[in-house]
Amino acid sequence: MTRTDPYQQSSEARLAPPTTWGGTLKHLGPGFILSASIVGSGELIATTHLGATAGFVALWVILVSCLVKVAVQLEFGKQAILTGQTTMESLNTLPGPRIGKANWSIWLWLLLMILKPLQVGAIVGTVAVILSMILPLSGILPADLAIVLGSIAIPINSVFVWSIVAAVVVSSLVFRGNYQVIEKVSLVMTGLFTLLTLFSLFQLQWTPNAIAWPDIAGGLKFQLPAAVAFVALGAFGITGVGGDEIMAYNYWLLEKGYARNTGPCEDNQQWVDDAKGWIRVMYIDAILAMVVYTVMTVAFFLLGAAILHDQGEVPEHNQLVETLSRIYTETLGVSARYFFLFGALAVLFSTLLAALAAWTRLYSDAVGQIGLLNYRNPKQRHVAFAIFAWLFPATWVACYFLITKKPAAMVIIGGVATTVILFVVAYAALYFRYRGKDDRFKPGIVYDVALWVSSVSIAAIGLFGAWKLFFASA
Repeated sequence: MTRTDPYQQSSEARLAPPTTWGGTLKHLGPGFILSASIVGSGELIATTHLGATAGFVALWVILVSCLVKVAVQLEFGKQAILTGQTTMESLNTLPGPRIGKANWSIWLWLLLMILKPLQVGAIVGTVAVILSMILPLSGILPADLAIVLGSIAIPINSVFVWSIVAAVVVSSLVFRGNYQVIEKVSLVMTGLFTLLTLFSLFQLQWTPNAIAWPDIAGGLKFQLPAAVAFVALGAFGITGVGGDEIMAYNYWLLEKGYARNTGPCEDNQQWVDDAKGWIRVMYIDAILAMVVYTVMTVAFFLLGAAILHDQGEVPEHNQLVETLSRIYTETLGVSARYFFLFGALAVLFSTLLAALAAWTRLYSDAVGQIGLLNYRNPKQRHVAFAIFAWLFPATWVACYFLITKKPAAMVIIGGVATTVILFVVAYAALYFRYRGKDDRFKPGIVYDVALWVSSVSIAAIGLFGAWKLFFASA
């Protein structure tokens, strides 16, 4: 047993929790990866789209979306710290039928995740489009070169080449399974785009589109015109921490060392005090992450509402990147277009990085629960990480180019998967709270109320998603 394997616990490997802010800061990090995953297509695209469509009136939707879901994330995090279990190991303790060694929730997740590459493929494609705008390869590549697959002809153009480059780079960063690399790259990329966006919002105040207090006050009245209800509720489901991020968070906690530092459960007050100390550190990590993605989300929304809404420009389809760039060029000048392109590239690539890193762990863990590998064995775990790290980006690229003519099908299929995963996450969080916890860690009434509000909100998003998919479009 060594301290080098974060998934193994022993009394000898225990570490007292920090008691100062300086010591606590050294142990933060899982939230950075979570923020990188969140501040991507959801914030960059969906939030700005809502601001452009609805105007300032929907500001409260964004704030509630970011704040209300964090309690479920905290409950999953507590489960990881107190038990040392991975997400899939915890799901395997849920009641209900089993197929072989795995609980129904794991099989359901695996079934749904077969469909998820369709969604991430769009992010790979957008990254490739941005790269081709920054550095087009039209003068290098033959104009008529293409790959023919049956009735589908894929042109070997700038976007195709850059999609391959993006896939190879993200695979190279993830396949070794190094937590520190993932944490640092996520922090740098998200931080750069955050600073650029906040600076743009600051500069906005010296333009004709300056935001006044009545604009903000109007967005905090908890009113919503019926005409923008669908867009607002859709953004509510995408922004802030979601089901995928909640499930991934436990792995970052484990690999940062929270559960290893806590050690296995012991029947003494010192262990209880240490465990509560590490849970406190996790709370700070999660809340700081929430602050980061809330600030970013609000900034995107305000820029969209102030600049695009009055001009009647909504970021959609092939003009998506160009329209979004206007929130920077309108405040920082035409030259800021390239700053936006580099910033958008950074934040979308960080989303790819965080998503791939999470998927390698979730899939490896799920396969382990079925019995095909031992996730607790470091060698087997890292071999699985490496395989999935190269397999998934190749799948994403293929999905982008093979299904580009069927965007509606991609949205519907991905929406079904996301909707069901939200239900599983909300149910699991409540089960962990009331059936899986040591009585020595029973929370107070405020926490329980927050958890129920969070769980009900997530379930409501799932119900809305199902209704919109199956009935509203009928």
